[in-house]
Amino acid sequence: MADDIDRAGERIDAEMTARLRVLPVFDIPSFPECISCGEDIPAIRQAMGNVKRCVDCQIHHESSVRVWNHGHK
Repeated sequence: MADDIDRAGERIDAEMTARLRVLPVFDIPSFPECISCGEDIPAIRQAMGNVKRCVDCQIHHESSVRVWNHGHK
């Protein structure tokens, strides 16, 4: 019985390792301050990697890009 459990555990470990390999790696550092408004970007948001704007400015930026893209197709 323990052998079956060991094999199942090894299979789960192998599957998790394979899945983790395909996840994106956030190795581009974030900016400490928003490039749009200059406010500090919270550390928890910076931890995502490649963050350049605070949440409010990012939402505004994405909505502006979306409007621009829909108007120029």
